Amino acid sequence: MTARVWHPYNSIPAKPTPLAISQTQGHLLQLSNGVQLIDGIASWWTAIFGYNHPALVEAIAQQSQQLSHVMFGGLSHPAAEQLAESLASRLTDTPAIFFSDSGSVAVEVALKMARQYWYACGKPEKKRFVALRHGYHGDTWGAMSVSDPESLHQLFRDASESTCFVTAPDYGFTNTMHQSLALASLETCLRQQHQQIAAMILEPIWQGAGAMNFYSPAYLQAVRHLCTRYHVLLICDEIATGFGKTGAYFAHQHAQIQPDIVCLGKAITGGMLSLAATCASNAIADAISQHLPQKLMHGPTYMANALACACANASLKLLDEINWSDKVANWQQEMNAALASLALLEGVNEVRVLGHIAVVEMSSAGLAAATQARAIAAGIWIRPFSQWVYLTPAYTMTASERETLLVTFVEVIQQTCWAQDSAPIASI
Repeated sequence: MTARVWHPYNSIPAKPTPLAISQTQGHLLQLSNGVQLIDGIASWWTAIFGYNHPALVEAIAQQSQQLSHVMFGGLSHPAAEQLAESLASRLTDTPAIFFSDSGSVAVEVALKMARQYWYACGKPEKKRFVALRHGYHGDTWGAMSVSDPESLHQLFRDASESTCFVTAPDYGFTNTMHQSLALASLETCLRQQHQQIAAMILEPIWQGAGAMNFYSPAYLQAVRHLCTRYHVLLICDEIATGFGKTGAYFAHQHAQIQPDIVCLGKAITGGMLSLAATCASNAIADAISQHLPQKLMHGPTYMANALACACANASLKLLDEINWSDKVANWQQEMNAALASLALLEGVNEVRVLGHIAVVEMSSAGLAAATQARAIAAGIWIRPFSQWVYLTPAYTMTASERETLLVTFVEVIQQTCWAQDSAPIASI
């Protein structure tokens, strides 16, 4: 394997050496030596139908025969128009869909939308942001600026100097009683600084790479109320949470709220191609479109790539056809049953499950990292980071594959805890 490729969250040369993948099929990764691994994390939470699903492959193939890509400046095409209509129909009060290349860029666009909205409203001083502690919104500069600087981006904490970080909610999806400290932190920030604040951004219900934890819809409802009271926009970063992962099509729907801006990505194409969307409300779209400069000042070169849009259209259709809600509910039930005993192990702090997301919080990052080699040897692919070992598998695994994945996952963690090994800390 060449040492010229710089892998994510790694050095040159990469340490440890990345596994060489020769083929993917269904829910399996095949290594160059012929060994097959069941993918337990769906390629960073994207491949919700597994790999090479025929419907998605066919959609890309058909689109490639007609129009693979065309600049979106001054031009349009049916695949993007259809996708925008499909996404808008699944959201509330969201007529404007802005496409981009990745989740981080979708967040950047959302931040620019929020600032330009207030500029159009005659309040250019409203240009700061509020974000949650333990939040993660991406690795580009603007996305880092609203991500917890004490988490993955400590080297670049100056990016977030103007962001107001508030206390994260008490965790627990059903925890509706103990949110007073977190809400007091937010209200204090908004009361004192709302005249300078454009928007609050958060990951609804599931804080992903910064915390790997779930919080109550009641907290999200209270956040919506406070943002409305203090005239601050609410941005829901659904890049990791969207398309059924938490048991709702979009996680903010657990709280029955209407965000002002929604960011989408990751699973939007079923893990086949990179695509993201920033979805704006009527008020934002109208204000930006009707006031100078009467245009949103952003334009990615590969915006609304036709292959990606066609694949996303097929993915949304497939999501409906597979009855995703039942499949995710089955995952939640089976994960809860299979993983419950892990909470009794010395070395495990907590086990938590929501939708098709299962997280085992270990007592140390080293202990979590030590699970990976055992998992690979046992035939499953996971990638722990910090103190968390997690599963976010494809919705479409067979009963046999689900059983194999869960039994093996439990055995790997048991063996690691019994051995109390340590290892270099793995990144996300």
